[in-house]
Amino acid sequence: MPHDIATAHVRFSGRLLILGFGSIGQGVLPLLLRHIDMPKENVSILTADTRGNKVAGELGVPEEILPLTPENYREVLTARLSAGDFLLNLSVEVSSVALIQLCRELGVLYLDTCVEPWAGGYTDLSLSPSQRSNYALRESALALQTDATAPTAVVAHGANPGLVSHFVKQALLNLAADTGHTITAPPADRAGWGKLAQNLGVKVIHIAERDTQVANIPKQRGEFVNTWSIDGFVGEGCQPAELGWGTHEKSLPPDGMKHEFGCDAAIYLNRPGASTRVRTWTPLEGPFHGFLITHNEAISIADYFTLTENGAATYRPTVHYAYHPCDDAVLSVHELAGKNWEMQERQRLMEDEITSGIDELGVLLMGHAKGAYWYGSQLSIEQARALAPYNNATSLQVTAAVLAGVIWAMENPRRGVVEADGIDHARILEITTPYLGTMTGAYSEWTPLLKRGELFAEDVDADCPWQFKNFRVV
Repeated sequence: MPHDIATAHVRFSGRLLILGFGSIGQGVLPLLLRHIDMPKENVSILTADTRGNKVAGELGVPEEILPLTPENYREVLTARLSAGDFLLNLSVEVSSVALIQLCRELGVLYLDTCVEPWAGGYTDLSLSPSQRSNYALRESALALQTDATAPTAVVAHGANPGLVSHFVKQALLNLAADTGHTITAPPADRAGWGKLAQNLGVKVIHIAERDTQVANIPKQRGEFVNTWSIDGFVGEGCQPAELGWGTHEKSLPPDGMKHEFGCDAAIYLNRPGASTRVRTWTPLEGPFHGFLITHNEAISIADYFTLTENGAATYRPTVHYAYHPCDDAVLSVHELAGKNWEMQERQRLMEDEITSGIDELGVLLMGHAKGAYWYGSQLSIEQARALAPYNNATSLQVTAAVLAGVIWAMENPRRGVVEADGIDHARILEITTPYLGTMTGAYSEWTPLLKRGELFAEDVDADCPWQFKNFRVV
């Protein structure tokens, strides 16, 4: 059973350095102080700007303004970290791979929410779309999996990527129970999980999210508004759209490209994710169009559940994000695209001005005997504010997952580089569930072919609803 929100889950005697103190850093700090038994004086913040000054001051944690660069990061961090400490990387435009390598040298634990490049890496025109993809960034991090007993480095463990990987495993167990598949215990390894997904007939997994939070201050012209990191959202939105590519798919999209290196579990589209839309479904919203924004979990989940025989994939689900951010963020993306992806002069994170709404974040498993099954969190702004300070509904789903990943790393300090998919999902959900509002599982008869072709003729594959061409909005 989940613990309540007053439980200290682990004792930690080292120093904890938070790198980056934007919305997620500010939201996770009170959770860390609440749930980790450690001297408060051992916690410090290193960040590139002053956005978090107020929160750091109110919580009594020292904050230092010092941007990290390829030239200074080793000197700066070596002076502040040593064996047994923890680097919680919540920054943008700082290389995750560089930090993981340094932490391994120093004997320091590590967690990030996204595999980041150095500044400019997402849009570096000297790199091909494949080379500046999340696929490539993930491969660079996995290349460090050379020692399974090295200090633990948890990569890409926020809400998504991160928490949703644990949702997938729980959704599979729920689906198995509801369809009469007898399981004496959860699978013990990735092959077991892949076999379970294959036996259940899961062909497609969406990370289906609808954010309905609204504010009493409308978006203005020349302003980008969002409920979480604007830099992070725009950065990934300008990367190529990426998706794990399932074995049931009949053909590549016209603009689809395979990578010439790595695990071969994913493809990319030769266009930005923020200009690519797909059909999806959540219980409260019903059908909607979401952005196919690139995320690490689209690749890691597809890779984790892949089954192979004689070196060839025999089973893999298609996996991708399908995201409808808050309405003001949708307007912001529309304006951004119209300016040829040049960022607006002003950015505003919605905080106290949010008046209502929820973030409905879950995984939609499709193609099995019961059609479609969504499992995830329905968290309102009112619930989020009651549960934790400095959070809205979107940020709390992220910060709760960051907290759980930090605790897991402290409990398992010698596991090397590990993704969410390789972590005990039950332990993560035990820690996060008290912060996730209503946890819901819902079946649906929805498919991407629902009412298609009634107003206008459309090119669809009526024989297999679960083909990617049916989900894509063209």
